Amino acid sequence: MQWYVLRAISGKENQVKEYLESEIKKSLFGQNVGQVLIPMEKITTVRPNGKKVTKERAYLPGYVLVEANLVGDIAHRLSNSPNVIGFLADDPSKPTPLRQSEVNRILGTVDARQNEEEEMLNLQYTVGESVKVIFGPFNGFSGTIEEVNAGQKKLKVMVKIFGRKTPLELGYTQVEKE
Repeated sequence: MQWYVLRAISGKENQVKEYLESEIKKSLFGQNVGQVLIPMEKITTVRPNGKKVTKERAYLPGYVLVEANLVGDIAHRLSNSPNVIGFLADDPSKPTPLRQSEVNRILGTVDARQNEEEEMLNLQYTVGESVKVIFGPFNGFSGTIEEVNAGQKKLKVMVKIFGRKTPLELGYTQVEKE
């Protein structure tokens, strides 16, 4: 079996996935169709009241990954499913499979994004805390946090440069706690 990309009507990816999974269970379709995936990523936002809200959204809107063996009328049945536009290919009559490296990259990117997001949320900075700049032109300078903007993951840090305090706006990834 190889991986193929189905183009779906944007916003209908979940309906396509549910339909294909139900077809796999109730017919011989399941012998030639393995998995149906929608690459998802978690998005965390902070509301004005300070509450964190995590939502999942499609990483590649309008696309559904299908692991299939395109024998007989399988390609025709997949491309003519409800809410499916067709296969992603140069020639719609002959679907092109994805290389394994592409599948790994697509699925790996989603996993990496989720891990980065979780790491970023674990960082908690408070006003008055000492931090050291680890990236950019002020690398190596130390300062104190004057302001925390958790929504944008930015900090306002007062750094002493040439004997004067200078405010810098830095991202969470540009500093580390001392």
